[in-house]
Amino acid sequence: MPRPSRDVVFVDGVRTPFGKAGGMYAHTRADDLVIRCIRELLRRHPELPPERVDEVAVAATTQIGDQGLTIGRTAALLAGLPKSVPGFAIDRMCAGAMTAVTTVAGGIAMGAYDVAIAGGVEHMGRHPMGEGVDPNPRILAEKLVDPSALVMGATAENLHDQLPHITRERADRFGLASQQKTKAAYEAGKLQPDLVSVATRDPESGWGLATTDEAPRPDTALEKMATLRTPFRPHGRVTAGNAAGLNDGATACILAAEDVARELGLPIAMRMVSYGFVGVEPEVMGVGPIPSTEKALKKAGLTIDDIGLFELNEAFAVQVLAFLDHFGIADDDRRVNPWGGAIAVGHPLASSGVRLMTQLARHFAEHPEVRYGLTAMCIGIGMGGTVIWENPNWEGAT
Repeated sequence: MPRPSRDVVFVDGVRTPFGKAGGMYAHTRADDLVIRCIRELLRRHPELPPERVDEVAVAATTQIGDQGLTIGRTAALLAGLPKSVPGFAIDRMCAGAMTAVTTVAGGIAMGAYDVAIAGGVEHMGRHPMGEGVDPNPRILAEKLVDPSALVMGATAENLHDQLPHITRERADRFGLASQQKTKAAYEAGKLQPDLVSVATRDPESGWGLATTDEAPRPDTALEKMATLRTPFRPHGRVTAGNAAGLNDGATACILAAEDVARELGLPIAMRMVSYGFVGVEPEVMGVGPIPSTEKALKKAGLTIDDIGLFELNEAFAVQVLAFLDHFGIADDDRRVNPWGGAIAVGHPLASSGVRLMTQLARHFAEHPEVRYGLTAMCIGIGMGGTVIWENPNWEGAT
């Protein structure tokens, strides 16, 4: 029997401060990071009865050790949700949390769920990308992909090759701007509402409390960036100054059917409009957000001119700049990553999609003149993902 689809809303999102890989979270379990996020969401929203949560989807790229054992289920149990609440793990590399969101959103839209929690975690200090994997040798032997496709930094260098007008200096300037915007956002108190403090432990110094991101370098200067080495290629263009680092951190958010959110008195921060995932040549995975955005726009019946705010994951400056060039957007457009991005705060792989969404929701609250925004990211092994959102605070709404 056919049934109408329901509108899906983003209620709220939180994240841990992001740490450097093996830094402040060196002795903290990965699952404890995402558990902390889930508990904080429940604390912030006492109007949500825990038994009304229908699903918990948690992403991790490296699903072993303390990121394994169907982490969505174990994290739900350890966060204090009733044993009746199921959970699962999901992996789409960097877009893990984004895919967790779109997956449960589909369930909400068709009526399988009313409320769900989605998020992601990556402890790259404990579990470096690629740990324990065994790629089928035929993928290289049969030349399905070039060996560089398996090294994300090498794919960024490949993209530079295809787009020589995106110079290292331009990428450095974009990286510097990310640092400066993040510094300004912290000083203005913009990022702090997203963050949940995390107790940390060090065998020598004892207990601590993580309250801010560990990775930002607010005093970065362009001259210093020009001296950084290019680890993926001699005389290359990708450096630690124009790319996200290796990071530890977690995110989580609440999604609900709009009618259920109103029934429970949950806030409505964003309304999902459409999304798109695509595959591209793995050797230049950074172009992925271009066709995924075109796909999401087409499904929504929108154009790029309808988008008033962009949260683009800064895995590498070159891939963001390729996106901006394709759509005719200036490098310093104020609609793009207003509070900085992953080059400054970090990119703990599978967790980052919800960070983008949480920040976009905060932007929407401050910009009722904007109706639509999007979150987009490139994805390892040659993919891109985009989610388009509508601002419920839009002043043009009737």
